[in-house]
Amino acid sequence: LVYMAMMKKAQPCATDMNIESIAVLGAGQMGNGITQVAACAGYNVVMIDIKQEYVERGMDSIEKSLAKLVSKERMTQEDANASLARISTAITRQAAADVDLVIEAIPEIPDLKFSTFAELDEICKSSTILASNTSSISIDAIASHTKRPSQVIGMHFMNPVPIMKLVEIINGSSTSEEVNTAVVEASAKMGKTALSCNDSPGFVSNRILCPMLNEAILTLQEGVAEPEAIDGIMKLGMNHPIGPLALCDLIGLDTILHIMNVLYEGLGEEKYAPCDLLKEMVSRGDLGRKSGKGFYTY
Repeated sequence: LVYMAMMKKAQPCATDMNIESIAVLGAGQMGNGITQVAACAGYNVVMIDIKQEYVERGMDSIEKSLAKLVSKERMTQEDANASLARISTAITRQAAADVDLVIEAIPEIPDLKFSTFAELDEICKSSTILASNTSSISIDAIASHTKRPSQVIGMHFMNPVPIMKLVEIINGSSTSEEVNTAVVEASAKMGKTALSCNDSPGFVSNRILCPMLNEAILTLQEGVAEPEAIDGIMKLGMNHPIGPLALCDLIGLDTILHIMNVLYEGLGEEKYAPCDLLKEMVSRGDLGRKSGKGFYTY
């Protein structure tokens, strides 16, 4: 009995493995960026979306991105071709059945995330790690919709994925050390720096960033300065590469509002309450670059 117990203890867990194949759920800006860096790192990747036109658009974005890297002599044409050859596409999630890692990059809608992870839990092999690119939704909440909470983790890539070096790794309360290690190693292979944190509203990146952006909007709301001055002061005085209001336009004001609401509801402190101007602009449809108008006109 002692021998059997020792043997059982010595057995590797389901996730004690090398990640060799990846499925990316979502062919949009984040999904195709993640697919690109994974394929360039040598992984076989299947990019999955709900319509053929979406995956074709995603592949077109990847091809253009790789062509730009080749033109700048940051990659050879041979390497670009090899990367493209490692990418396949699908419009059914069954294509993720046998991969080692799934990275979900679908819209930031809680119920959609929950139902997707419940479906993946049924489709994928028992050893598959399920990762979410969520920027604000609780990893514990996502994991609760699966039967493998120890294998659910956050992989929050920064936009644009091929350029930005950080992947914010979010461990749920049940995420195993083996899963964290495997995902950190996979991120490093993709050329990223993976920094880990624990599940909490906004994680680290957005808990710090979004209140600063909200404060910049409040500064404009109170008439302290015009947008150009607010952005210029932060760029020239604080060495920020982009001003906070321009960054809001880039991210999308609706996304900023969503994250501020997550912080406010999750942490319950007034300092996280979204300011009135932010709420007004979102209700008007002035969302930034995606709508053609935000704090600036595009």
